[in-house]
Amino acid sequence: MWLRSLVVAFVLQASAVAANAAGPFGTVNVGNWVGGAFSNDETGAFSHCAATTPYANGVILVVSKNAAGTWLLAFASPSYRFNKGESAAIDVTFDGQEQARLYATAYQSNMLTAVMPLNVVRTFQKASLMVATAGRAVLNFDLTSTGPVIAALTNCVSKVKVDGLDKAGDFTKIAAKPAAAAEKQATPPAGGKPARGRSGTGFVVSTGGHIVTNHHVIDGCVGDIKGNLTGETAMVLRVVSSDANNDLALLQAPSTTTFKDFARIRDRSIRSGDSVVAIGFPYHGILTSDFSVTTGIVSSLSGMRNDSRFLQISAPVQPGNSGGPLFDGTGQVVGVVTGKIPALRIAVATGNIPENINFAIKTGVLRDFLDNSVVPYQTAEPKSELKTTDIAANARPYTMLISCNAAEQADAKR
Repeated sequence: MWLRSLVVAFVLQASAVAANAAGPFGTVNVGNWVGGAFSNDETGAFSHCAATTPYANGVILVVSKNAAGTWLLAFASPSYRFNKGESAAIDVTFDGQEQARLYATAYQSNMLTAVMPLNVVRTFQKASLMVATAGRAVLNFDLTSTGPVIAALTNCVSKVKVDGLDKAGDFTKIAAKPAAAAEKQATPPAGGKPARGRSGTGFVVSTGGHIVTNHHVIDGCVGDIKGNLTGETAMVLRVVSSDANNDLALLQAPSTTTFKDFARIRDRSIRSGDSVVAIGFPYHGILTSDFSVTTGIVSSLSGMRNDSRFLQISAPVQPGNSGGPLFDGTGQVVGVVTGKIPALRIAVATGNIPENINFAIKTGVLRDFLDNSVVPYQTAEPKSELKTTDIAANARPYTMLISCNAAEQADAKR
């Protein structure tokens, strides 16, 4: 019982910006991780969501995400005796390969707290072993349920910021999005309006057959959503999750399906002026049944009205390219094609028709979406430049035509 009380006490102190914390509100229970949402005792405002798990070595790990979206990792123990404000460098190694240095501060005498950059959070989420080294001290931590607990804490922060602490519940119940999407697909169009065919593009990102596309590609689909590689039989895809705000959707192929390969996501930021290759199925059935390949450059690192979630690209795209992969010159995914500028509206406003202004969702947004959906994707560093023909050939085993029937009113909204 004393250990449980100690764990709760450490959760209360998990965020450096909310040393005087009250809670937990709601629950996070994943494996040995326990926690919930917390408020600042002085202001009563929501401060952070946190979860902890104890280890036989006497250390308690605390993972938290604060209201500002910052991730924190803390190492706590009743045997620690730090001076408040004391700092230390902690080197963490995941699965004997990925390494990072964290800079921790003692906000309490029995705990060191460090900010976790997003790349470290992603690695922590997927790793099975973490070795932490500080000075001469070396500690091993078997990591279990880290993927689900990161997803639960993300869900906790999102829900509390929208609904408030008084409506806090079980944050491990991430969403009824898949069920809602499936119900939406099964509902016939209102008013007896006929359904019409719609198509877009998707690409496989995991050995489990997870497929990324745009939310607007599947929004309003009636009945089955189908996917097929060029020249192969279509398969029925299941909706796993969807994010309308960032225009992303995650589908999954049947468990009996195997893929020869899947896309790797570029681990470094792309730059303005870098070459890109867009692959997709524009005007499928009208132009060609095979995918199309277009090339261009990154024109800008932001979208309309300086939206930092998007890249502006000059590679030509058309209806049907939506949801397709955007590659760099080495064949790594650097974005998800999402659309083109509304030329007619711009022409009315300016008197000029814009050319070669199209957009793709950045990989940072994509990776956050996949992390929250607990998908084991892979990243890769840019390698030597490839010919466009080689990039297209490599993409063929995992670039997929996505199609469904959709209500007319849903298409009208697009």
